Amino acid sequence: MELNVYQNNYLIVFVFLCLGVLLPAVALYLGKLLRPHKPSDAKYTTYESGIEPFHDSRVQFNVRYYIFALMFVIFDVETVFLYPWAVAYNKLGIFALIEMLIFVIMLLIGLVYAWKKKVLRWI
Repeated sequence: MELNVYQNNYLIVFVFLCLGVLLPAVALYLGKLLRPHKPSDAKYTTYESGIEPFHDSRVQFNVRYYIFALMFVIFDVETVFLYPWAVAYNKLGIFALIEMLIFVIMLLIGLVYAWKKKVLRWI
């Protein structure tokens, strides 16, 4: 009896694995069949905007832009974690308050560290 349950668990994983592979493959194949196919020279150029490229498209950007954007995303996502806590604050009690204070202090330490490293300076 126990072996049968064990094999059923693997069967479920196998079914989901097959579905995870087959559904995107079928969707891509159907999209290829149903889409219009009208190739032209303009569609094979680098840009379809009608303007010929006049220099190399690989322009180097300063890494600070990426770091600034990542810092924004990190702190933006972390503040989203505050919302469920604020909604359920009355039910959670003092333990959740202490946990959230530790969380906010860690965020502040990260912000101070980024500030000291001058990551937040916009060139």
